Amino acid sequence: MSHPLETLWYTRCPVPTGLGIAVQKGWLEEVLEQQGTRIQSLRESSEQAVRESHFDHTLQNSVRHGGNIPAVWAKSSGRDTRVIGLSWADEIQLILTLPGSDIKTVKDLKGRKFGLPHWANAQIDFTRAQALRGLENALKLEGLEVKDVELVDYLHGGTFSDEATQVVDGVANFGGRRNGGQNAELVGLLRGEVDAIFLKGAHAAQLAHQFGLHTVIDTGSHPEPLIRSNNGTPRTLSVDSHLLDQHYDTAVAILSSVVRAEEWAWTHPQDTRRFLAHETNSSEFWVTAAYGSDAHQRLRTNLDERSINGLQDFTNFLHRWNFIPAAFSVSDWVDPRPLETLRSSVATRTG
Repeated sequence: MSHPLETLWYTRCPVPTGLGIAVQKGWLEEVLEQQGTRIQSLRESSEQAVRESHFDHTLQNSVRHGGNIPAVWAKSSGRDTRVIGLSWADEIQLILTLPGSDIKTVKDLKGRKFGLPHWANAQIDFTRAQALRGLENALKLEGLEVKDVELVDYLHGGTFSDEATQVVDGVANFGGRRNGGQNAELVGLLRGEVDAIFLKGAHAAQLAHQFGLHTVIDTGSHPEPLIRSNNGTPRTLSVDSHLLDQHYDTAVAILSSVVRAEEWAWTHPQDTRRFLAHETNSSEFWVTAAYGSDAHQRLRTNLDERSINGLQDFTNFLHRWNFIPAAFSVSDWVDPRPLETLRSSVATRTG
């Protein structure tokens, strides 16, 4: 039985997601308004404990669509959450060196210094985890292991939720600003302190171009899905179990707005690039460079086998590297009911 919900807290990462477009188009607010529910942005809250729920999922009656590491960490740490959708939108995942470096291929990384971010005060350091994943996946293609390179940490202060999302003249900067700065490892590379680093997404494409960096490998374009599997592949659409148990119709409505946004995107490539540029705090050019000219067609939320297998493999990686306290079954974490309900209702209307 589904009960009326007064307020839904929502949050998404500054990456391509159907939820992000649904929020920008007003469709999430519209569909929930019909149920008497108002929506509130978690990342725009003035309370850090509320903003931190983007990472630890402690806030009841909330939905999150974005990078899977915080969602996996929260589940592993005992948060009672369920995944109601997975979206796999491939993006560039670059291992970069300085121009003129003698590191031309992955094999050349052996014995060299690799810069890693280290957010010591964050509950879950997703930036470090995704960089290690990119490095490990690249090395394994050449029969190498992470122990074959020298890891150099770049310590960051603060946490990922120190400051609320900035809003200027009604426009939100969804990436936010973090105390302690960003990309200290990039500065280390430019200073010659390390030989290579990992960056991904639209900002990776822009920074690589800006500084003329050499791409050793882009694991995000590898044909094997498990090599591409990382924080953003797949992205999790997760809710707390209280929302699912007490406000089931809300969970279905969330999915309906996400799917509506994605289906709209498939036939509106230019508008979608504009929306994604807004979501990623980037430009349409770098969105295309990072996510492909078909980025509008990559927005598809489902629960297909590739995504579940990719997330399980990545979850096992996170446990092996001690980023999460316990491994678990991704299949058991997934709740397909809201998606099945949505598909049944669509089939009934169109049948």
